Amino acid sequence: MPPASPLTELISRYLPPATDACPIFAENSRYEPIIDGVTYFTELADHMAALGPDDAVYIASYQADPQLDLTGRVAGEAGYRPFTDVLAEKAAAGTDVRIVLSAAEFSGGVPWLPVGPFRANTLAARVIRAWKPSTVDVATPPLEDRVLLDWSGPLLGSNHQKLVVFSHGGVLTAYVGGLDLSPSRFDHSPHHRLKLGEHRWGWHDAAARLHGPAAVRVRETFQFRWQNTAALPPRPIARNLPPEYFHLPSGGFTWLNPQDPPREVPPAPEQPEHPAEGTAVQVVRSYRPWSLYRHRALRRMRRANVVRAGIQEIYHSMTTAIGAAERYIYLEDQYFHESPGGDPRFQLYGQLRAAARRGVKIILVGSGRRDPADGGDSTVHPVITHDLRWRVLARLPVAARRNVVMYRIDNLTVHTKLMLVDDVFASIGSANFFSRSMVGTDSEITSTFVTTGSLVRDLRVKLWAEHLRTPVTDQLEPALADLDTALGIWRREWLPKNHPPETWRRPGLPEGFAPTEQALTPARYSPAVWRREARRR
Repeated sequence: MPPASPLTELISRYLPPATDACPIFAENSRYEPIIDGVTYFTELADHMAALGPDDAVYIASYQADPQLDLTGRVAGEAGYRPFTDVLAEKAAAGTDVRIVLSAAEFSGGVPWLPVGPFRANTLAARVIRAWKPSTVDVATPPLEDRVLLDWSGPLLGSNHQKLVVFSHGGVLTAYVGGLDLSPSRFDHSPHHRLKLGEHRWGWHDAAARLHGPAAVRVRETFQFRWQNTAALPPRPIARNLPPEYFHLPSGGFTWLNPQDPPREVPPAPEQPEHPAEGTAVQVVRSYRPWSLYRHRALRRMRRANVVRAGIQEIYHSMTTAIGAAERYIYLEDQYFHESPGGDPRFQLYGQLRAAARRGVKIILVGSGRRDPADGGDSTVHPVITHDLRWRVLARLPVAARRNVVMYRIDNLTVHTKLMLVDDVFASIGSANFFSRSMVGTDSEITSTFVTTGSLVRDLRVKLWAEHLRTPVTDQLEPALADLDTALGIWRREWLPKNHPPETWRRPGLPEGFAPTEQALTPARYSPAVWRREARRR
């Protein structure tokens, strides 16, 4: 029996087994990471401008601001044009435009409840549906039946997937990541552009660009979402309320969704292979079981293709990669703590503990300033979260605790949902680290890949240099590319024992390295805090 190829070995080690519902695309799909929002939005703008009469664009988002200009311009500035105006123009010319927005945050399938981002999405959907393009005269708004609010899902859940799929002349380009269509996401290193109150702050995020058969998989996910949402009843099932309407904050009522939207999405065109030597891609999802039709009378109505059995592909992907780690696990995430709606069976803390016991170096990176939606503009204290302290560190031997570090990046919201392992595996998507994303309380989509080449290493170098607030120079790149040296940036004792003594602020970096600012703050735990919390427990 011939020996397995290096790629085959990586697939068997770092990726869960392929299934008909969750295939692995080996060496036929191109995977390209995108860091921060400026590049991402600029690419979306270019794709939208190039759309023709027989092309298509499909968008699923947790939030969307119809006034967003994808080039970063603001209202009143020369050249400002919202993406909504561009899509309305393209739809009027024959482009197939479809948008699905989340409408289930904390509503448990009761979308008339005006709380959370659902209210903003409802108003955004009304604006987009009523929009007439500024460049052509039309009798009716081109997008009036092309924006749907997806209110399916469990209690406390949300439809959190963020994806965009373009079809140009039958060739697909798909994007999967953490970026919503919101002006606050338009940012890039060194993150000096945005402000929160009187303070400077930034927004760090990521996405992946997919071509080839893997892009078809993303399109199929959108197709499922659109057809499921279009098949929901025109009104949610509720008692003693006018359920076919949503109550507007200003008074009055509005229909939740168009009465007769197009149900079917045209079949995906067959995609040419995009050679990607030494790389395999997998697109994974999570959905929690949910069924609308509990009564026979309702089952005679239109059937929504809802998820009657849970899908936890993301959880299996994460646990497989963490379980395979040998050198390091690098995680960027908005949340390193549990939230209501999670499930202890799908928490990842046990996998991190096992990796730390094996000697794997675990690096966790989070926000150094609270998200605007999570409590204003006060600085986050540089401490390790409660769940990491008690579910990881407290259950490790003292020596193994030294294999775990957490850093917070000053003046920055870290919104990325990203994991790198051993310079051979990476994942980028919408799923946060907590179990509500893993079990599917929040429906998610994430792209993963393994490679025998340098793509993961190059991504790691770019990320770590960005967080050090320094350009990747010819002098710095070799130091960051060398994993033995680069790990010492996070904890000095992780440097090889024969490494020469260092006098610089970041050990292992070459002479002359001078970051523009001290951006990384190590998150620590206080023994006194531990004792106080232990007494409470």
